[in-house]
Amino acid sequence: MTLNTHLKIDQTLNGKVLELKVGYAKVALQTSPIMIADEQGLVHGGFIFGAADFTAMAAVNDPFVVLAKSETKFLAPVKEGESVTFKGTITNQEAKRATVEVIGSVGERKVFTGTFYTAVLEKHVLS
Repeated sequence: MTLNTHLKIDQTLNGKVLELKVGYAKVALQTSPIMIADEQGLVHGGFIFGAADFTAMAAVNDPFVVLAKSETKFLAPVKEGESVTFKGTITNQEAKRATVEVIGSVGERKVFTGTFYTAVLEKHVLS
């Protein structure tokens, strides 16, 4: 399956698509020094959220998908150098709206969960 959305996103900052199926995406974010927030190597949560959002968009996989709302939980810290794997699955789809559940893990340790509410527009949001 081919990625049809967010084609110009920087995958070094938002994650790299590892697997893509109808209604499902798996994305890996390899954290790096540019992402750290303090001298102890804590990765800023914005990078974790960005990768989770990208995972949700990839699961929907439409060129005109946008995020309408999200409900997220940061469950554990991520340290620079760790790789976070995100799995996003569409759990509800009605017409042009989809709900995507995303789980982020470092190995077996869950670090993030989120529900992403998306909408597919008729044309690009900036058109």
